[in-house]
Amino acid sequence: MRGRDILFAVALGLAIWQALVWLTGAPPFILPSPLRVAQAMVKSWEIILQNAWVTGAEVLLGLILGTLLGAATAIQLALSKTAERLMLPILVFTQAVPVFALAPLLTLWFGYGMTSKIVMAVLIIYFPVTSAFHDGLTRVGQGYRDLAGSMGAGKYQFMRHIQIPNALPSLGTGLRLAAVYAPIGAVIGEWVGASKGLGYLMLLANGRAKIDLMFAALIVLACLTVLLHLAVGKLADYLAKMAEGR
Repeated sequence: MRGRDILFAVALGLAIWQALVWLTGAPPFILPSPLRVAQAMVKSWEIILQNAWVTGAEVLLGLILGTLLGAATAIQLALSKTAERLMLPILVFTQAVPVFALAPLLTLWFGYGMTSKIVMAVLIIYFPVTSAFHDGLTRVGQGYRDLAGSMGAGKYQFMRHIQIPNALPSLGTGLRLAAVYAPIGAVIGEWVGASKGLGYLMLLANGRAKIDLMFAALIVLACLTVLLHLAVGKLADYLAKMAEGR
């Protein structure tokens, strides 16, 4: 995704937004214009920035912890056929339970602070990272397996030198998905119960009929998500190059 493409998409989105305002004639408390939202963003930049830092920290911590936990689980599943047979169906079954439905329970268990939001982000990205990385770990050509066997390599050596490098592009794919899902988990947690964060600010602004401020917080959240996606995309490209150069 190039910078020019992003700018074009932003300009197109703003044009469609303004056209909807003109065509529908919606009042500002229903659909504020981009100019009104920009004014609210400038006027309330301090409170938006304070809450953006909170949400950003929740997302980053959730992304890091979820990635580490997912990668460790994928490696364990690839190392042990018993663990794979027992745990993989359970992991798939857990996806039948909407993670968002757990948000009230997480708030009850971990409180209204950052912990419940981080746990929510971890839960929502854990399966994509685990699934993608595990798929890459298990897709190793038979030639590599025969070569490792002929050289007397154990399963841990095979994992370290063959499977993990081979699975790095798959891990990058999982990280790209996680970068999009992590903000969703954090904001859902803030909607259920929080005293800080962009999700909390959106609810607060909506309750006070400050729809322009709500839109401003939403746009900042979208910008954070795009920046995170771009950064993770760079990391995924680096992992793919590492796999090619091994």
